Amino acid sequence: MGRKFGVEVVGWQVPVRPDGAVLEGDYARLERMDPDQHAADLFRACSGHDALWDYLPYGPFSSASAYHRWAKDTATGTDPLFYVIRSKDTGHCGGVASYLRITPEAGSIEVGHINLTLELQRSRAATEAMFLMMDWAFAAGYRRYEWKCDALNMPSRRAAQRLGFSYEGVFRQATIVKGRNRDTAWFSIIDSEWPALREAYRAWLNPQNFAESGRQYERLSDLTRLVRPGSDPALE
Repeated sequence: MGRKFGVEVVGWQVPVRPDGAVLEGDYARLERMDPDQHAADLFRACSGHDALWDYLPYGPFSSASAYHRWAKDTATGTDPLFYVIRSKDTGHCGGVASYLRITPEAGSIEVGHINLTLELQRSRAATEAMFLMMDWAFAAGYRRYEWKCDALNMPSRRAAQRLGFSYEGVFRQATIVKGRNRDTAWFSIIDSEWPALREAYRAWLNPQNFAESGRQYERLSDLTRLVRPGSDPALE
């Protein structure tokens, strides 16, 4: 009957769950969310920029105390496990990201709840933060690293492709967010792609890739394009 099966997974071991240990880079330091320590600085960076919350299921927040309360209620668990992104240039907290849908038995983990303030966007610290989270996941033994976003969120779709994620399609009417329909675009990186992508990141993050003005010589999107097998048709 033409029966077919997937390739046998040999020698793979179930990875550990992330424990929130500090992830340290040259430009960014990722610290597990501590509302008492981080919330005030994060609210300062977000304040007045309500569009940052357009595609997230929470926010914007009217006060620092409201943000602090949300962080205590939502961002201190283990799934999602929230990291705060601290710029090593400024010392300030400029964004958050989390591991979520953590499924060690399947070797799958997702990055989400990404919210980068204007002071962190388009910075080396922001890109390095994404690299540090990926690098931890694949070093721990995860086989699949996912990125999902509202299909209408074109900046997020562009970011996923730049970072080396392959487009996998759109789940129609996947959920409802803030009373509106959300179709969800899916992207992933798998473990066999990571060694080459890791080298692409290392090349891009190398200080020699940047002029004194900060201008990059090699774009990360050009480096990752050589590795990722699937492009997002919405960006072509």
